[in-house]
Order: sequence, then C-alpha cells, then structure tokens
Amino acid sequence: MESLKLPQSLFSSHGGKAIVPLPTSSLLPKSTFLIYPNRKLALSTDFVTTATVALLSANMFPCRHCVVKQIRSMQFTTRSTSASVQSTVDELMEGKSKDLPVSGDSIRHRFIDFYASRGHKVLPSASLVPDDPTVLLTIAGMLQFKPIFLGQVPRQVPRATTAQRCIRTNDVENVGRTSRHHTFFEMLGNFSFGDYFKKEAIRWAWELSTVEFGLPADRLWISVFEDDNEAFEIWHDEMGVPVERIKRMGEDDNFWTSGVTGPCGPCSEIYYDFHPERGYSDTDLNDDSRFIEFYNLVFMEFNKKDDGSLEPLKQKNIDTGLGLERMARILQKVSNNYETDLIYPIIEKTSELAKVPYGLADDHSKLNLKIIGDHLRAIVYLISDGVVPSNIGRGYVVRRLIRRAVRTGRMLGIKGDGQGNLEGAFLPVIAGKVIELSTHINPDVKDRTPRILEELKREELKFVQTLERGEKYLDQMLVEALLSAKASRTVPRLSGKDAFLLYDTYGFPIEITAEVAEERGVSIDMTGFDIEMENQRRQSQAAHSAVKLAMGTSAELTKDVPDTKFLGYETLSATAVVESLIVNGNPVLQVSEGSKVEVLLNRTPFYAESGGQIGDHGFLYVPQGENQHKAVMEIIDVQKSMGNIFVHKGTIREGVLEVGREVEAAVDAKLRQRAKVHHTATHLLQSALKKVIGQETSQAGSLVAFERLRFDFNFHRPLIDDELAEIERLVNKWVGDATPLQTKVMPLADAKGAGAIAMFGEKYGEEVRVVEVPGISMELCGGTHVSNTSEIRGFKIISEQGIASGIRRIEAVAGDAFIEYVNARDYHMKQLCSTLKVCFLLLFRICYLFNLVSTVACVFRFLFLFSLFHFPFPFLFQFSNAV
Repeated sequence: MESLKLPQSLFSSHGGKAIVPLPTSSLLPKSTFLIYPNRKLALSTDFVTTATVALLSANMFPCRHCVVKQIRSMQFTTRSTSASVQSTVDELMEGKSKDLPVSGDSIRHRFIDFYASRGHKVLPSASLVPDDPTVLLTIAGMLQFKPIFLGQVPRQVPRATTAQRCIRTNDVENVGRTSRHHTFFEMLGNFSFGDYFKKEAIRWAWELSTVEFGLPADRLWISVFEDDNEAFEIWHDEMGVPVERIKRMGEDDNFWTSGVTGPCGPCSEIYYDFHPERGYSDTDLNDDSRFIEFYNLVFMEFNKKDDGSLEPLKQKNIDTGLGLERMARILQKVSNNYETDLIYPIIEKTSELAKVPYGLADDHSKLNLKIIGDHLRAIVYLISDGVVPSNIGRGYVVRRLIRRAVRTGRMLGIKGDGQGNLEGAFLPVIAGKVIELSTHINPDVKDRTPRILEELKREELKFVQTLERGEKYLDQMLVEALLSAKASRTVPRLSGKDAFLLYDTYGFPIEITAEVAEERGVSIDMTGFDIEMENQRRQSQAAHSAVKLAMGTSAELTKDVPDTKFLGYETLSATAVVESLIVNGNPVLQVSEGSKVEVLLNRTPFYAESGGQIGDHGFLYVPQGENQHKAVMEIIDVQKSMGNIFVHKGTIREGVLEVGREVEAAVDAKLRQRAKVHHTATHLLQSALKKVIGQETSQAGSLVAFERLRFDFNFHRPLIDDELAEIERLVNKWVGDATPLQTKVMPLADAKGAGAIAMFGEKYGEEVRVVEVPGISMELCGGTHVSNTSEIRGFKIISEQGIASGIRRIEAVAGDAFIEYVNARDYHMKQLCSTLKVCFLLLFRICYLFNLVSTVACVFRFLFLFSLFHFPFPFLFQFSNAV
C-alpha cells in the first residue's frame, strides 16, 4: 500500500512522546481513536479513506487534559486484520516508535488549552496597532494589559491567557543571521492580575514544558534574578531542578523594568539545552549555539519610585511569554526557527520563485530566503490590521520592510512575478502563502486578501520604478568613496548628504543604504544624515524593546474615581454628582467663574469622543431654585481617560462648582442630532463604496463632526465622477427608503459571525454593540445614530482626494449640514448670476457703442456653453432669466 505521511503525531495522556506513528497505508480502519494511559491502541476492521485521516491532526488531541477527558468518557475494543496496523501496535508496545513533528498550530492550541483548564480566561490577540501612545506597534503580549498592571482600570478577570501577534524591528539586521530573531512573532502568555504568584507560575511553566510538551527535564536550565531566593528554592526544592542547572543572573538579564519608574520585578527564564554533552562547566546561557530561552516569567511585585527605591505593589502580578516559533523549533527538531512549519512554507514558495532550492542554497542565499520568509509575515499582518505604507510612523515600518524584501528578492534573482511576467510583482505571490497559513493566527486576514495583495503589488511596483536607478547611483557613490579613501588612505565613508539624497530622491530607506554600503566595506556618516533628516530618522526606529509603564499623573488623579456610567443612548439630560475637578492637571475642590476645568461625573448623558465621533457639547447646571442656577459650566469637549472615565472639558460661566455637588447635565440636542445624522450617513457611505468600487475596500479612518463627516478608505486610484454620483444616489435612495435602524448588544464572536464590520482602529470587548440598517449595513459601533434613515434628509459629497499612498478621503454633509450647504451654494450661484448680468450688460453696451454686434453674439454663445459644462441646470435657468 502507498504510504501516508501525517502532519504530526498524536500524544499520550502523559504528554511528550508520540505514541501513534499511524500505519503506512492509504486506507485506515474506521474507528474513533482512543489512547489509554497504558498506551494500548484499538482499531476496528472497517475502512475509511484518507480524507478521514485529515481529522487526526492537532485538533483531535490538542492537549493532554483533552485526551484524558476522552479516555474517561469512552471505551474501546481492539481488532484489526491489517498487518501494517498490527506491526505498528507491536512496535508501539516495544517503545520503538519515533516522534513525528508537532505543528505550530497544535502548540498554540495546547498552550491555550493548558491554561484554560487552569482557570485562565482565553482572550483574543490585540491588534498590531496598539491603543497606547508610548509604543508604535504591539511589541509584547502584556501590552493590552498595561492599564491593569498600572492600576488604571480594574481587572475584568483574575487570570488570562493569550496568543499575541507581535512586531519588533529594532533587531531587523539580525533577521536571518541568527536562529531566533524575527520582525513578526507570536508570544503565548499566561497572566495573573493579583491572583496567583511565583509558586503557581513556576509549577505550571514546568508542567507545561516537561509534561504537556514532553521536554526532557535534564535538558532544561533555569535563570533567576541573583537576589530572588524564593524563585531559586521553588525551582530546586519543589520542581527538582539541580542546583547546577539554575543560574543566578544580574539585573540586566533577570530584572524586568517598565521604565524609569513604575511596576517592575525579578524574572525567571527557562532555557532548552541543545548540547547537554558539553557538561556543566563554564556554561553561558547566552550562548545561542547551545541554548535557547523559550519561556520568560516576570514576577511583577515592586513599584520603582522617582528616587530609584522599590516599594511592594499592593497587587502582585504575573506576566509571562513563551515564544511560539522557539518552541516549534525545539519540538520539531530543526536547526532554527525558520525551518519550522510556521515559516518554512513561505521560504519554500520564495525558493520556487527564485529557482534556488533551500537545501542546496549557499549561506548567503539562505539568509535572503529567511529575510523574505520573515518580512512577508510582518507585512501581511500589518496591512491586515490597517497599516498602509507611507513615510511616517507605522506606515514607514511597512514600507521599509516591503522595500527590504523587494531588494532581497532581486538579489535572489527573482524577476517580475517570478512566473514569466517581468512587469509583475512577486511579493503578492509569496503573501498568498502567508495568508494560507493565517487561519489559526488571525482568521480575518483571509477576508482582507484583496486589499493586502493590491497594496503589496502597488508598493512593490512603485519601488521597482526607482530601485534600478537608485542602485546605479548608489553603486557610483560607493565606487567614488572607495577610490577617495584609497587615495587619501582613510576609511571609506559615504556622506550623510549622499545618503539623504538616496532616501529623498530614490526612496531608499537609510537601512538599505547602510546594508549595501556595508557589503562593499563602506561606512555612512550617520551624524550628517541625522542633520539632513532628523524627523524621518526618528520614524525609522519602528519599535522599542521595552514597554513604558510609568505611573503617571493621570493614574493618580483617577485612581479613586469609578468608571462613568453612560446614559446618552437613552437620554440627553440627567442628574449627576461631581466626582473630581481638575485644573491644569491638578485636582481641586472647587472652581469659580471664568476658570477652565475638567470635570469627572459618576454618570453622564454626554458622549465621549470615540469611534471617530467627536464629543458632545452642552451645559452643567447647579440648581438653586425653580428655574434658577447657582452655577453654570459650558461643556465644549468630552474625552475618555484611563479606560471608561469620561472627562468633561469646559469653562465655568457662572458661580462656583464644587466636588460632591449634584448637577444637571444637559447635552446640546441640536448638535447631538447633527452628529447622529453624520454617523449613520458614514455607515451608509461605506456600504455604498463597497457596492460601487468593490467589497475589498475598507475603512482607514473617519471623523464624525457636527458640520461634516470624513471617511478615509483604501483604494488605489481617484474615483471618477460617475462613481461619486452613483455613491450619492445609493445613499440618498437608502435615506428615502426610511429604514428603521436596529441596535443590539451581543458577543463579539456572534457579531463577527453575523457579518458585522469592525470600525478601523477600535478595540472591542467580549460584548459589542451592533448597529444595523437592515439589508444595507451592519457594523460594530458604540456611536450615536438616528432611529430611521429618513432623519438624514439628504446626503452630498463635497470632496474626494488622496491623502496618502493607497488612501483616499471623502468629505460629505448630511441632515442640517446638507441643507446649509445647498442653501449656501444656491446663494453663491445667485450672486454669480447677478455679477455676470451686470458684466454682460456693460459689455453689451460697449459693443453696441462700437457697433460690434457680432462680438456680442460670440460672447453670449461662449457664456452659454461655459455654463452648460460647468454649472447645474438651475444655474442655466437663472442665467437665461438674468440676460
């Protein structure tokens, strides 16, 4: 029979060793597999096709405790007439079976299931675009929990577990050169928010490593902070790790700090030893050729104060991270992370395009293949999360990685799309493989495939246009630098001015220029480059290796203030209590007339700016008697701070406002209605765009204001007039249909399953608010909306323009703003007609005096034709009446 190769082995309830290297047959006996703890396997005699075998993957036995659960609930008998099956069972019982590789997906699932079975809430990965101004991208698994660690928001659960997508590019030059550096990676984590601490964290980490994943205990080394005797004793006395395999290390290696001040604590790391035969003498855990750190446990137990002293935290936390790619390398028994099933299929696709088999490639070619395999993962997931290539911020990170990948592909000999079209792009071809592998990492990526591939294609072709010219110019610069250095007997050096010229004129990121120069033995005057382009240089540093968690003033000001209860969906006025008053960043007990102040209330009808919608305006009144006010505060903005605390900003217009005072909060109803109209119109606009220019377009930002709406979207070209007219027609048709809106709260998974669209840049909890215009639009949205589309009254696009590469912007008006716009335009048209009438009559009189009647006729024809092509028909009617 033909042999059948399965993607991974099944694991025993004892964890670790594969106990079923399934029979080499294309037909297997039909049965439901069960593995007893005594490792006996039972199969029936009926047959099924290989399609059934596909079920026997990571999902069938994702982790040890799942297998145990099945063992307890099922029972089997054994019988088989297949010699190959019997021989497999015999070999199994004799302990001769060899381990088969375990997939990266199964490692992820087994980690999550392990901690879920121990009371951890499974939470989704946060976006690569963090809701945090201190970092450019999501660089660690703990980032989404930063407000909890800081005490800025209360914990929702005592313990959690995640598989977090991360991006780091501060070590981009090491990608492919080492076995473990990546720009994109997954960090598996378990977190405790004031719940369990060192003992449980260490015990579970050891059990996960040695039992669940079956790593040999004698190959695991431990590092602890030099003064952390408690962790040392737990590892040695309770886990049984020999003293010689526990290393005490200093503050630089094993004490985690969040910044100059803030939460901090010792950490402990688990290392895997690839060469235990080297013994225990002179061991260095930083020796990459022997060890790899795969699990880091941070014991967050102190707060570092301004003077550098440490004080115990009231709530001790656990923050851990296990590198998925590193664990896959260990379990799949490959020499580096790039050869795991998480990355190697991407490298294989690149090898195919380059016609350079990975196994036969030289070291330099392997390096280039690894760079592309790594970078394409980062690029795809960044674009999927809404980051588009540009010259600033996150966009620069994507552009830099794309251009680095394009240049690397050309060095491998990839021309065009690698499939015969020399004018095509090859990155989309490789990205297809990344998307194919994305299902268990982020299933939303597949839905965004058209946009990702189009963005990659456009950016690659755009770069290729200048790449060849830039390479020739750079080569000329390097030759001149080498000749000049030889003549003057100095070190070859490229001036900062020349490096800037390459960036500014040819689109060469300074990092690529530096790499090419280094290959030729030429350094770069970075000081000169910094002078030429300081702002851009700062943006090139994509991320930082530490997350800043300083205990700031905001946390202190709001630490005793509860979340604000929002009443604005149901009412525009309510009584509330003043919880806090803040003036110039300092808390005060009262403020008097003329003072600008920020007010925190226990409840409010005011909408705080979020989801693109600006905050409400209105007033706070301190009642004195019937129709009398002791104090009045005008609210001109409302923002959210530290989670769900509403900050009402404004000025005291009358009297004195005090902490603890009961106030009447009243929203400006007319302005709220304008915001509601524009927000619902924005949803209709997005639906119309998808119908007219394609479903692949998606939101890239928005603004819902009182006077207009603004909608940014991904698209590669300007919209033509016919498309804009059709978009307007659709929206106005839906407005005229007078469709009632439906709003409901449901679990996030159910909302996505129903097809609800997520708003760009928004973060969602487990329960989400879904706003639906039946048959037209369904979006996750916390904003305020009209109850019926007829309230919008009318919709008009006032501009469409490009704001960045691949990003277009539409500005429009609706409701009262639409009426005001039409009236203003009509007024200006009448003024223009009146002016033209005077000018025409004056011209007519001059021509008549000089007997130039034919000239008058020509002028009239010109004006008529001009108006025909440039003004709407109402203007023609007005103009004809005027003349």
